[in-house]
Amino acid sequence: MLPQDLTKSLTLPMLVALGVAGVLGTSWVYTASKFFAEYGAGGEIFGLAIAGLLASCVALAYAELAARFPRAGGELVFAYAAFGQRMAFVAGWVLVGAYVSSLAFYVTASGMLLALVLPGLSVMPLYTVAGTTVHLPVLLFGILLALSVLGFTASGMRIAGAVQLVLFTVMLLIGIALVLTGFGAGSLGNFWPAFGPDQDPVTGTLRFVLPAMTFLTGFSLVSVLAEDADLPPRRIAWAVLATVLTAAGLYCVVLLATAWLIPWQTTATFSDGVIDAFRHAGFPLLGWGAYGISALGLLTSFLALFPAASRVILALARAGLFPPALARLSPAGRPINALLFTLLLTLGLGWLGKGALLWFLDTAGVYIGLAWVIAVLSLYRIRRLHPDWPAPYRVRPTWLPAVGGASALAVIVATLIPGSPLSLVWPEEYLILAAWVMLGGIIYRLAPRRRDAGGLAAVLGPQINRL
Repeated sequence: MLPQDLTKSLTLPMLVALGVAGVLGTSWVYTASKFFAEYGAGGEIFGLAIAGLLASCVALAYAELAARFPRAGGELVFAYAAFGQRMAFVAGWVLVGAYVSSLAFYVTASGMLLALVLPGLSVMPLYTVAGTTVHLPVLLFGILLALSVLGFTASGMRIAGAVQLVLFTVMLLIGIALVLTGFGAGSLGNFWPAFGPDQDPVTGTLRFVLPAMTFLTGFSLVSVLAEDADLPPRRIAWAVLATVLTAAGLYCVVLLATAWLIPWQTTATFSDGVIDAFRHAGFPLLGWGAYGISALGLLTSFLALFPAASRVILALARAGLFPPALARLSPAGRPINALLFTLLLTLGLGWLGKGALLWFLDTAGVYIGLAWVIAVLSLYRIRRLHPDWPAPYRVRPTWLPAVGGASALAVIVATLIPGSPLSLVWPEEYLILAAWVMLGGIIYRLAPRRRDAGGLAAVLGPQINRL
């Protein structure tokens, strides 16, 4: 008889490494120049610090819920327990959209990033989509990367987690070297005043809080991968909080060290942010180190998001909202069918290229923001409806997650309002968003949908016997 639960193999450091990798992407190293110019060094750094606090408020909700329900699926599981099938499908569907959009983006973005070092990859153009030409070697490299990640995750999360921990440790060591050098060789005068003469400190900081929130969205991976963790529930809660605090801290101190190293106004004139700043200051090796963080950030994000996407698909299938074959586990307790389906979705969009997939990536921010709101609402509803359900970790004070949820809702509203600083690209991104909503509606209507009691038992697994 096939197992019903995933094999528990992730340690606490592995789980944190997977979570932080879901937060730290690749673009923040490059975009420091653009954001310094637009918001001032203070606007970006202080805005990130505030966004980190707000994201931590949301993370408190995830910490309590992940400890209550250490089951694959994260927000889908929370929404099912709180609201039932319909809201659970919404949560799962937006997560699939967010994760697959990012994975598809990495298929060609990984090869394009490598092409900066190996220009020979930018040959044999295949086609152009949204102003970006896709070259055969770049596409093949992305496909090979996707297949490699499939191999790691299909072999067991212990192997994937160990690889992730090594890669994240390298990123962290490079980050420490950048910070020590930046503060050691630079001065406060390069950073302060932190705003230009035409930049208002309050406005600049507050304007950057909204985009900074999108920098910090990946910590929910910890709850999605909770069933893979060989940890007591309370430590899963710690992993959620450690993830968001570590990622936000790394963002802030590396960017502050960059602004400390040379006048931030000079960095604002460059094209490659942290990389160019360290090269200009006479540290070319550390400039390559910053490039290494960017490249490793892409790789570790791929390695974290791929299994996370498969776990959401697994949870949807357990609830009867996706084909039941996708809920089937191998004799070793691995979701091979869900992993293969994740690969199919990733490559199905990945051929579009970086230009077109930037549209999908922007809409993914809306999906993640909605998932945050659903998680926070689920926390309060579960507490109200089921006060006797065990809670290995409880958030106090209880109003903090509401602050984070309201901030996430503000991000969604600002993104959907045409003409706002964060608005989606008209009409492409609005059409993609509408198409994803319509497709989700069709799938939900066609899904067999198990009755609530059976679906909840399948989604929660053995946990339901302890409620």
